[in-house]
Amino acid sequence: MRILVVGAGQMGSGIAQVCAAAGNDVLLNDVDQAAFSRGRTAIANHLARAVDKGKTTRSAADAALARIAYHPSLAAPVDVAIAIEAASENEPLKKAIFGQLDRATPAQAVLASNTSSISITRLAAATNRSERVIGMHFMNPVPIMKLVEIIRGLATSDETFAFTKSLAESLGKTTVEVNDFPGFVSNRVLMPMINEAIYAHMEGVGSAEAIDTVMKLGMNHPIGPLELADFIGLDICLAIMQVLYEGFADPKYRPCPLLKKMVDAGYLGRKSGRGFYRYPPQ
Repeated sequence: MRILVVGAGQMGSGIAQVCAAAGNDVLLNDVDQAAFSRGRTAIANHLARAVDKGKTTRSAADAALARIAYHPSLAAPVDVAIAIEAASENEPLKKAIFGQLDRATPAQAVLASNTSSISITRLAAATNRSERVIGMHFMNPVPIMKLVEIIRGLATSDETFAFTKSLAESLGKTTVEVNDFPGFVSNRVLMPMINEAIYAHMEGVGSAEAIDTVMKLGMNHPIGPLELADFIGLDICLAIMQVLYEGFADPKYRPCPLLKKMVDAGYLGRKSGRGFYRYPPQ
């Protein structure tokens, strides 16, 4: 199968990696070739670690990397079975990309979004093929996490759902079908917990270390909510909380002021070197 992945960041490069490792030819698009090169380097590094851990062979890793090619523009026609959008969590940007994909891909191609919270129905409305638009929400890091949330928009057809489910399972993923509500299941449950942990920190209930230790040792979470927020990116956490807050018009989803202040300051977590914790340069 030939697959187009839009966005060569952490999620897009991870999606490209698992698609290529499963034997698919992958076209990876980003705003410029430098972004693609960074994404391809990240993929090569991930595959090298998998070889070192005995999870794959060197020949298989090299073959997977060879299946990933740069696709410079969404303006030109491209013959793919599915396009998976993994751009920033920004609705106007995603709608613009879906409009481009609708014009560039064959009429029968499925258009999927890796959005973690934005309405699939609204993204589908930016195309002339709403029945072939679907959410395909991978978890981070994509090569390791097994879950894919498959989100039906209002018009998503059974054929599109079956195709997307089959593709995800061919990548070694476990799928869960959910309907199109803000945050779906994963982030409707996860992000309010993270937001509440930030409130607890802001109000002086405990240090970041104390809050994370309580959740790890007391609730058996593998990672604390504030450390997880840093890993996800505080800007992404804020964007998802704003989608929940606006989508449900419920004050329980109000983003914590400290979260907003940290994003304003550029403290975005691991990717910026500082969030609730400090990190060495990447």
